[in-house]
Amino acid sequence: MGIKLNFDLWFATVFSDRNQKTIESLILRLSVVGFIIHLLLIYAKRLQLFHSPFEAQLLADPISAIYTPFSIILIYEVYLLVFYLPRSFTTSVSKQFEIISLIIIRKIFADIPKLKLSETDIYSGENLQLLYDLLGILVIFLLIYLFNQKRKRLPQRNLSDRLKLFVRAKKGVSLALLPIFIIMLMYSLSEWLWYVFNAPENLNQININYIFYTDFFTLLILADVLILLISFRYTERYSQLIRNTGFIISAILIRLSFNTTGLFNILLIVFSVIFSLIILRIYLAIEEEDTDETTE
Repeated sequence: MGIKLNFDLWFATVFSDRNQKTIESLILRLSVVGFIIHLLLIYAKRLQLFHSPFEAQLLADPISAIYTPFSIILIYEVYLLVFYLPRSFTTSVSKQFEIISLIIIRKIFADIPKLKLSETDIYSGENLQLLYDLLGILVIFLLIYLFNQKRKRLPQRNLSDRLKLFVRAKKGVSLALLPIFIIMLMYSLSEWLWYVFNAPENLNQININYIFYTDFFTLLILADVLILLISFRYTERYSQLIRNTGFIISAILIRLSFNTTGLFNILLIVFSVIFSLIILRIYLAIEEEDTDETTE
C-alpha cells in the first residue's frame, strides 16, 4: 500500500505546478535562444565565416531557423504527454496527435526553402511533398478538433477504489517513462552530432525529422500496451477495451508512417486520426445507449 501511495506522491512532486511552470519558462527561453543561434549560423555560412563538411539544408535559408524552436517545443509536448498519460487513453491519444501535427509543421518549415518555382520543376518531388504536408496538416488539424469535441462528451465517472488503483498504476508507468525518454533524447541528439562531426557523408541516411520520435513512438506503444494489460485487472467492459486497443493501433500507424515518404506518409497519419475518431464515436454511441438503459 505504501508503494501505491508513493506513486501519487512522486507523481505530484515530479509533475507539480511549480515544476511545469519552470520547464515551460525554460523551454520558452531555449526556443528563443535556439532560433537566434540558428539564424546566426545561417548568415555566418552565407558570409563564409565557416564551412560545413556536408550539405546543410537547414542552413540554406532563414526560414529554416523556425525548425529549431519547434524542435524544442516538441520536447515540452513529450513531457506533457507523459504527464497526461495517467488521465485517460483519449487524453493521451489527443496529445499524440498534437505531437505528430507539430512534427509535420516543423517539417514544412524545413521543406519550404526547397520549393522550386520554375515551370519545369513545378511538379518536382519536393514541391509535391510540401503540397501533401500542407493539405495533410489542414485535414489533421480538423480531425484533432473533431476528436477533442467527441472526447469532451465522454461521461465523467466517479473514481471508485478500483479505478484509483488503476490511476496509480498508470502514474507509476509515467514516472518510469520520463527518465527513459530523457535518456533516449540525449542518445538521439548525441548520435546525430556524432554523424555531423565524424561521418557527415552518412547523414543522408538519417531522417532528421524523425530523430528520437521513431524510438519515442515505439516505446509509447509498448507503454500503452502495458497500460492496456493492467486495465484488464480493473475493468471488464468490452467497449472500453476495444476503444483502447483501437487507440494503440492508431499509434502504430503513426509509427509506421515514419518509414514511408511522399503521399503515403501523410495518408497513414490522416488515417490514424480518422480511425481513432471512428473508434471514439462508436464508443460514445455504446456509452449513451448503456446510460439510457440504466435510466430506464
